[in-house]
Parts: sequence; C-alpha cells; structure tokens
Amino acid sequence: MVALPGVDPSWSARIDVPSTSDADAPGTTHRWHYLDNGAELAGPVKGTLLCVHGNPTWSYLWRSYLAAGRDAGWRVIAVDQLDMGYSDRTGVFRRLAHRITDLEDFVAAVGLTGPVVTVGHDWGGVVSLGYADRNRDSLAGVVLTNTAVHQDGDRPIPAPLRLALAPGVHRLGTRTSTAFLDVTLGLARPALDRDVRRAFRAPYRSATDRQGIADFVSDIPADPSHPSYPALTATAEGIRSLDVPVLMMWGPHDPIFSDTYLEDLARRLPHADIHRFEHAGHLVQEDADTASTAMEWLAARSVGTGTVTDAAAEAAGSDAVPYAPLGRRLTDLARSPEGSTTAVAEMTSTGAPRMLSWRQLDDDVAAVAAGLTALGYGPGTRVSLLVPPGVDLTVLIYACLRIGAVIVVADAGLGARGLSRAVRGSAPDVVIGIERALLAARAFGWPGRRIGVGALPAAKRRALHVEASLGDLRAAHPAPDLPAPDPDADAAILFTSGSTGPAKGVVYTHRQLSAMRDAVERTLGLGPGTALVAGFAPFALLGPALGATSVTPAMDVTAPRTLTARALAAAAGAVDATVVFASPAALRNVLATSSDLDADGRRALGRISLLLSAGAPIPVPLLDAVQALVPAAALHTPYGMTESLLVADIDLAGIRAAAASPAEGAGNGVCVGVPVHGARVAVSPLDGAGAATGAPAVTPGVTGEILVDAPHVKDRYFRLWRTQQDAARTGPWHRTGDVGHFDAEGRLWVEGRLGHVITSAAGVLTPVGLEQVLETLDGVRLAAVVGVGPAGTQAVVAVLETDTAGARPRLADAALAAAARTAASGRGVDLAAVIAVPALPVDVRHNAKIDRARIAAWSGRFLSGGRAGSL
Repeated sequence: MVALPGVDPSWSARIDVPSTSDADAPGTTHRWHYLDNGAELAGPVKGTLLCVHGNPTWSYLWRSYLAAGRDAGWRVIAVDQLDMGYSDRTGVFRRLAHRITDLEDFVAAVGLTGPVVTVGHDWGGVVSLGYADRNRDSLAGVVLTNTAVHQDGDRPIPAPLRLALAPGVHRLGTRTSTAFLDVTLGLARPALDRDVRRAFRAPYRSATDRQGIADFVSDIPADPSHPSYPALTATAEGIRSLDVPVLMMWGPHDPIFSDTYLEDLARRLPHADIHRFEHAGHLVQEDADTASTAMEWLAARSVGTGTVTDAAAEAAGSDAVPYAPLGRRLTDLARSPEGSTTAVAEMTSTGAPRMLSWRQLDDDVAAVAAGLTALGYGPGTRVSLLVPPGVDLTVLIYACLRIGAVIVVADAGLGARGLSRAVRGSAPDVVIGIERALLAARAFGWPGRRIGVGALPAAKRRALHVEASLGDLRAAHPAPDLPAPDPDADAAILFTSGSTGPAKGVVYTHRQLSAMRDAVERTLGLGPGTALVAGFAPFALLGPALGATSVTPAMDVTAPRTLTARALAAAAGAVDATVVFASPAALRNVLATSSDLDADGRRALGRISLLLSAGAPIPVPLLDAVQALVPAAALHTPYGMTESLLVADIDLAGIRAAAASPAEGAGNGVCVGVPVHGARVAVSPLDGAGAATGAPAVTPGVTGEILVDAPHVKDRYFRLWRTQQDAARTGPWHRTGDVGHFDAEGRLWVEGRLGHVITSAAGVLTPVGLEQVLETLDGVRLAAVVGVGPAGTQAVVAVLETDTAGARPRLADAALAAAARTAASGRGVDLAAVIAVPALPVDVRHNAKIDRARIAAWSGRFLSGGRAGSL
C-alpha cells in the first residue's frame, strides 16, 4: 500500500468475513480492508462510528474522522466496500441489497455490538441507511453527507450520472479508463493536493481494480424498473421511523446530489440537524471540516451516553413571555372605528401613492390567505417572497403568517449569486415574486412552485411555470376562520446582509416576532397613531403589527443611498408621518439632495418627531446635519442585527453626553446606549490572541464579544447547525460576533467585529475607535483599519477613502500619511502603512458596513507588490 497522507499506518486492518449474501455461493469468505483507530483509544469508548464510502472513493475519505474520533473517545471504523478500495474483488455484480447485507456481515465479523453511529457518503449513504434501518437495536445515531435515498420519477437522474450510464460511455469511462474517478476527484473545492489525489487513486490502478466502480454506476436505480429500486424504496420508506439523532452535512455545490436530495431527506427525517457548508461540493469531507462538526454534534446530542439532548438548547431554556399574534393589532384596528384610516401606503415614481385602509388591508390579507390555502399551502410551508417593500409585500407577509406558512425574505441587493444561494439554501415550497424574480427562478433553477405578483400573458406564464397570480389569490373564496399558528412554530427566515460572509438564514418563531414588535413599541414608543416612513424593510414588516401607518418611499430598497430628500419628504407628506427610519447611507444622500426640497417638503420633514438610523456607525457630524433637516425630531441610533433587531438604543443627546463623559470605559468606539426593553447584554472578554474566551461580564472598560439575551432574539440559523452551536455555546446568550465594552454608566460601546480584531506585537486592537479619529482628517470620507500578516505580529494598516484618491489605489501622499500617523499615535497605535483608495467596499443592505476582511486581504497583496486586483 502506498503512503497515505493523514493516515496512521496502524489504522490499516484486514479481516476475513463469511458472506451471507445471496450474491455469493454458500461458504464464501471475502477479505475486507478497513481503517480502525480502536487500538489508539485509551479509557472508556463512547461508541463506534461506522463510516461507509461511496463511488469511486474508499475508506481514505474518512481519515479525518479517525483522527478526530481518537481525540474525542470514539472508535471509528471506515470500511472499503467489496470490490472497492483494498477489499477483495469478488468477481460478482453486487447490488444495493447485497451491499447492505455485506455491511451486516462485516459488522458481525468485527464484533460491533453498539452503540453504533452510521456515517455515509454518496452511495455509501444509502448502504449505511439500509444498515441503520435494519439494525436499530445497536443504533445510536446517523450521520449523512451528500447522498440520496429517493429518485423522483418525474425528474431525470443527475446529468453526470446519465452520462456515466450511457452505453457508449459507461465501460470506457468507469472501467477501461480512470475518467469517472478523475472527474469525481476534480469536484473538490479547492483542488486536492497531489499526494491526496494519488492516495484516492491508489486502489484503482488497473481496469480489473475499477470493476467495482463500473458496477456501482450500473446499480444506480434510475427508474422503478431497475433491480435495485425495491431495496432503495424499502430504505427510503423505512428511515421515516428512525428515532435516533441524525446529522446531515451538505456541500451545496454538488452536481450530483443537489439540495433537492437534501430536501427529500429532510422530509423523511424531520428531526435531523442540518449544516450546509456553503462553499463545499460533492466531496464535502475534503472541502470542509465535517469531522470536527460531527464530533461536536455527538457531544451536543450526548450520543453514546444513553441520553439525547441539545446542549445549547438545554442551556438556553424556554422562559415563557406574554404572547399575542403578530397580526392581532391589524385585525383589531380593521374592526374598530379607525378601520377606514390609512394602514399602509406605497409611493411610486409617478402618480398618486397606493393606499389601503386597515379594513381593506385586513380584507386583502384574508383573501390572499384563502387563495394560498386553496392551493394547498399552510402550516410549515416555506414561501420565498421576492417582492419589493410596499402594499403587496405587506399583504403577502401577513397572509402567510395567518395560515402558518414560513416567510423567507432575502435582499435582491445580495446580487444574483448571493440571492440565488439564499433562495436555494432556504428550499422554498413556493416562490412568489415579481416578473424579474420569476425569470431568475427559472434561470437559476430555484426550487418550489411559482406565483406571480402581477398578471402575465399566457405564454410567459407557461414558460415561467407560474401557477397563479396575486390577483388569482385575491379572487379566492374567503375561507372560514383559520386556527391560530402554534406560537413556537417557525414564522420567518430572514437573511443577513452577507457583510461578514455568505448571507445566513435567521429563523424566528411567531412568539419571537411578537416579542420583537413589543420591544420596538416599548423602546421607541411606536404604536397606533404613529405614521412611519419605512426606508428599512424590517420596519415595513412591523408597521401593521404595531398599529402604525407605514409608507414605503420611492427608492430602490436594495440600494439605500438611492433615497432622495424629495422622495423622503413626499412619503412623509402622504401620510403625515411622524417617524422616519433610514440607513446612514440613505441619510447621506438625503442631505446631498436636500437643496431640491420645496416648501411643502420642508414642512413635511418638519413634522417628524422621531428619526431612527442604524446598520453602521453614524458620525455625530452626520447626525447634526440631519437634525437641521428634521428640527423637531429626536434622533435615535438603535443597535441591532438580523438576529436581534433591537439590542440597545441611544439618542443624539445621549451620544454627546457619552462622548464628553469622564466615566470609566467611555470612548473607543461607537456608543449605542443601554439595552432595550426585555434585553440583557454582556461581553465575553478577549484574551491575548483576540479570541472571546472570558465568562460573560459587564465590567466597565473590558472589551469582549457582545452577548445578548432577549425574548426577541432569533430561534436559530436555518440549516447551519454548527454556526448556531457557536453562536449559542454560552447559553442563554446569543454571541453577536461584534466586539465592544461597557462604560461605568452602563452604556454599550461597539468597537467592531470579532473577526476584524487586530493582533499586533503591541497587543490587541479593535478598529472602530481609530477609524472614527481618521475620518475627522481633511479629505477623508471613510476609513478602514486592518491587520496584515500573521496573527500576533500583524502590521496595522489604514485604508482611507479620500476625495482626492484618483481612479487607482496608491500609498497616501506625505501630508495625509503624516496626519494619519499622528492621529493614530495619539491612541498608542503605530501605522505601518496608509493607503488612499477611491472607494471602500461596503455591504449591500445598508451601503455602510465596511468589509474589513476583504480590505485586509487586498492590502496584504497591495503592500507586497503583488497583483492586488480590485478592491
């Protein structure tokens, strides 16, 4: 056997196994090869992971599991299936039913009695599930990676498999040549190291060695007439009653076992924990750290201890809070004397605004809910809403919530790829969208049925597979009163902005959404009688729930900086608004276009009594300028995130007082005030390596990761089990990923993101405080402070967006560099370099959050003299 990177030679073992399969003659014995870390384990063993590879890999695929299991107290046995790897070539065509029996024979010969956790990949996933279904007495858990147990008869098998089965290709591609093997290994993301690739190829040097690869492909049950279809169906149906913990880890960039198969498995195993490794593909074990995730899951679920728990959920508890359905106030107002007053309005670029009264809104919601119910949608249905904020989106949101469906909301501003990733990852049952969204659904192959917002010509409707329009839903006969959804059932999946990696789906229950409404109402005083200009989608969602009249201004909500002063004033004037919510980027453009305001517009803005802005640090000079535009308004800058819309709040007067405060801990960051109603906030102090390892504390002046606990914090991340575990590991706290500290008066100061903490030779540095100082320099519009180089010895680099940067990035001129270094030295920081750029990259939702990780990587290339590429 050739040297195998990552494999301890002591793991390699062989055993002679008597066969009970009817594929073999009575008395037949086969020699199996397998990898086994059992000899290395000292002390009590928690159980055995029985790992089964697919085609055309072998036990080498599971080497990281053997190493991780050794450290975690788990025996790991990874088999080479017969005719594969270094096990015997039997000379017999082995079908799925034979392979399940083969695995049972192997387990009996090795003497495993339990607890056993089956682990499978590709067609090894099917074999392992077949074994699990038939051997429940010793079964403690199931782990699956990209696999499938059912092929929809209305869908062809994946194209790569159709090609591999083609008569003119099959033998040549799978046995005669190494094409099938090479293509599979080529799916790794990133490409496999040469030595690892050589190890995967080692057992398959000759055509005879590759006969098992060819047979495995031939045994794919492409349709019900295939001989292995009954065995596949028996397993697919049998696993529905499995009651052990299940973990599914998936690489969504898999051209073979796509998310369609994940969704099928999720329906059959609804209690399964799921983690999608967003950048991974078919060889998910090579692309991502699935082994440590599996070990963490085994510990969290207490598999192997005789009990089944979820450590994070158990720590978090479930304290009951008062609950009223999110849409109750909407219905109450519709039936009150206020029912004829305006509930929701939508500004258009031309013409009068579109408006609905409370009574009209409630009737429309009821009609659309009836239409959705008539199409078979109801509790648990995931509905992807690709509709701009406004009247239609408001109606759809509350109609879905009324029938217990789960709304899925992702920003079009994520870009085509980001939006597609979010929609596909949420696995919607139906997509409701405008025509542009429906075209994207067809182009990207998004899952789910289709409903159009507007009416479409018959030909286009057929081409886009649209089964109904919003008008069709409204025309449905009213349904009888529907039962209220379970308060603790899923209600919404809201996607993050993607400013710190791929956008994540954040799951809220009905109870948590209602708690969010209550926190907003009690903190900000929003409720009946309030008229709100919602330049931020979540507040458009909450407006009717609060009983507040809501108007959406004429703007591109995916680009906040498109909000103009005239559009803001027109929206405010249309409903006599008293409240405005707009992002910092939107406010900057409102100020830049304020000279276009007429007298009516200025009067409309003069009636604003509360202005809210959040999403990124907001400089006091910007707030001062906004104050001049809305002189009667109290300016608040609430702090929150998709996972908890409100965490803390402060007004302009409070910001000024904090800046001038001599209290311990005042300064170094953005003051976001005190926790909102119902919320507790703490920090997990940073250690010398910049990691948040300390116990939750509120000690003034101590910097750490910000933690929040509140009834309106999210339930979990959608199909991101490990991400959720990381965020909830200090139950009941949600770890926000932001860093900050408290001052002696209990105010919270935000200093940046945990992933952006700089570890220089001089110590740990957070970026926001220094960035604020640099942004006061003449000509500097925006600043990013990043670390370049190895952790612990990072060089501190300032990247400045300036008025005079020119078209290309460059080292800052002598005057600016000197000014920046002087400013930094005043805070005890030595800048290694100062770079001037025409623009810094910011997030798509707020157009304000700086992408420091991208800037740091780019700065390293730029300063090393390499090809830096665009920023």
